[in-house]
Amino acid sequence: MKKIVFTFILAIAFSELGSGSAVAASLNELTPAEKSAGWTLLFDGKTSKGWRSFKKTTFPEKGWLIENGILKHVAKGGGGDLITDSDYNNFDLQWEWMVPAGANNGIKYLITEKRNQVIGHEYQMIDDVAAPEAKHSTGSFYDVLAPSKEKPLKPVGQWNHSRVLIQGNHVEHWLNGSKILTYELGSEEVLKAVQNSKFKSVPDFGKKMRGHIILTEHQDEASYKNIKIRLLP
Repeated sequence: MKKIVFTFILAIAFSELGSGSAVAASLNELTPAEKSAGWTLLFDGKTSKGWRSFKKTTFPEKGWLIENGILKHVAKGGGGDLITDSDYNNFDLQWEWMVPAGANNGIKYLITEKRNQVIGHEYQMIDDVAAPEAKHSTGSFYDVLAPSKEKPLKPVGQWNHSRVLIQGNHVEHWLNGSKILTYELGSEEVLKAVQNSKFKSVPDFGKKMRGHIILTEHQDEASYKNIKIRLLP
């Protein structure tokens, strides 16, 4: 009887593989298909390789931990923001993240170190209960554009999957497989929204530029895994 059950389970498994269903990758690893498609890991799960402090050459000595394949920002750790060594033009960026109740964090892009501060477009990640308004909620272009009201945000303490895609002037924000915001860099809509935001005095904010990616420090705990990027033409 045990042999029959085992054979049946194997048959189901091979049937699913044959139907083209994807085999899930291990933590912070790329599948052969992802590698062939041009994906690169931005976090290897073990080291700080590829990341450093803003305007510095070294990884912060405090505030950030790597534990069991997770890159974690420690609440009130005082380590500052993390910036990628490389800068990017057109790309597809994806990552998984988790925050506790009441926490606020985000990923910034189009970051230039020519500015004195870590200012750039931010994909907001927050406990939406704590968000003061829609343009500060999860998936927003922080303080500029609100995401769709119909977004599949998971409860605090659970992992969410997010994505930022930039190709030319076109930008997309995704959350758990759903596109929740699109905008065009340099468009009248965006530049007008910028003038109604805290970034109105920042030169060229809202326009296309080549830039780094930032994991922000907002004093609260935040965890990251499976951070990967694919360059686009």
